Amino acid sequence: MIAGFARIDIAARDAARAGGAYAAFFGRDPAEAAEGFRLSNLTVRVRPAGPDEPEGLACIVFAVRDVAAARRMLDRRGVPTIEDGPEAVVDPGASHGVRLALAAAGKDVQATPPGDGIAGLDHVVIRTPDPERAIALYGAKLGLDFRLDRSNPAWGSRLLFFRCGDAVVEIATDPRVPRSDGPDVLNGLAFRAVDPDAAQARLAAAGFDVSEARAGRKPGTRVFTLRSGVVGAPALVIGGQGPDD
Repeated sequence: MIAGFARIDIAARDAARAGGAYAAFFGRDPAEAAEGFRLSNLTVRVRPAGPDEPEGLACIVFAVRDVAAARRMLDRRGVPTIEDGPEAVVDPGASHGVRLALAAAGKDVQATPPGDGIAGLDHVVIRTPDPERAIALYGAKLGLDFRLDRSNPAWGSRLLFFRCGDAVVEIATDPRVPRSDGPDVLNGLAFRAVDPDAAQARLAAAGFDVSEARAGRKPGTRVFTLRSGVVGAPALVIGGQGPDD
């Protein structure tokens, strides 16, 4: 049903300024902000925040081949949706507080950027107080490919990985905290770079607060952290091997 990511929405009080910052981060023309930055596997759109809406990650839009058919399937699985123009928004009660939407899959993606640019999305992080509830939603109901369930006491975390196209929805929870029915929260983004060392050097020279590039937890990868400079930071940038097949 879900083919991958279509778009990530980021809400900002000053959308023009925030769009310019994302253009500098991605290594792209600021004029692209008006239509959204098309990366290799999705579009990132910076939009004005609503009156009572916090700044930051606002919505995950999944790509489906047929929005009407996907809505019918989700309704049968107990996930009601609301029509929003050509898209459909998942009822917030069914998505446990995270804004999720569906859009028709498109084929218009950006070619590989220069070596120091940002190529695409690697994963999006959602924090949950109830991992079993998240497994039911993202695995059984939305039909994402549940690839990994890993706990690490040293990190105080349990991580669930759901493959979505060529990227991942990562669900994070603290196993030391009792499960609750509190809301899930969009928590972070990780992007891919062709050459993470070159991307880190470019961003540092442009005045972004970035960490040094370092070896990633996954063998063969290099990573660095964008600590601030864009709405929704911190964000991770990863180079090397992508998600597991």
